[in-house]
Amino acid sequence: MSRLFCFGLGYSAEALARRLLVRGWSVAGSTREPARQARLAALGIAMADAPPAGTTHILSSVPPDEQGDPILRRFAGAIAGAQPAWIGYLSTTGVYGDHAGDWVDETTVPTPGEPRSRRRLAAEQAWQALDPPAHVFRLAGIYGPGRSAIDQLRAGTAKRVVKPGHQFSRIHVDDIAAVLEASIARPNPGAVYNVCDDEPAQADVVVAHAAALLGVPPPPEVPFAEARLSPMALSFYAERRRVRNERVKRELGVRLAYPTYREGLAAIISGATDSA
Repeated sequence: MSRLFCFGLGYSAEALARRLLVRGWSVAGSTREPARQARLAALGIAMADAPPAGTTHILSSVPPDEQGDPILRRFAGAIAGAQPAWIGYLSTTGVYGDHAGDWVDETTVPTPGEPRSRRRLAAEQAWQALDPPAHVFRLAGIYGPGRSAIDQLRAGTAKRVVKPGHQFSRIHVDDIAAVLEASIARPNPGAVYNVCDDEPAQADVVVAHAAALLGVPPPPEVPFAEARLSPMALSFYAERRRVRNERVKRELGVRLAYPTYREGLAAIISGATDSA
């Protein structure tokens, strides 16, 4: 039996776990969230701190801290001892840094500007130094059921911050799971994959489209200079890049279920996505 262990069984890892469970996999993992622990246990996912005996595949979505990767500090030996057939590490497209809105792909040399992105790049390199090397997945902005402009509008928390020309790349959580599953089926240890959809877009355009789908007025436009964003949100606006995804299509044969935010938001409203 194929057995997946996930360090940090959060939103994206859970989407993969759900797909694999219906295919007969055994899944275990770790999470600090009590509510998530209960929900995962109800799905038949065992909670553990380290990969149990018989683990064949390992995924980590735990971010690095100022001392490096916390999983490798504690569990590098356990990971090596498991001799997994596949290791995956979830990173971020933030490692590319600022490219003034130009396109980047996996051949682009990372030049991270933000401290957390520099830590991510160092963590990627540490995971790729394992034997076998990890597959690295650089994720764009993640959205899906419960985490989208649709949900923010329904909750009354959506903002329409306008910064002309500032486009963000995104990816639906179900497409993340599809890419991971495709990589498991076609392993290439050490490979790096950008995981994003086909159409970067301004954040305000996405919010306005979500409002139109719901049939509600969009929030008022707020110029970026007046937006009073958190330091974390401001850091995302500090860099501009558009991310290409051809490698996951060419090498892994992935066909995105939600190639743009339009299909993804429509599916969230209809409840048609895998992770609802």
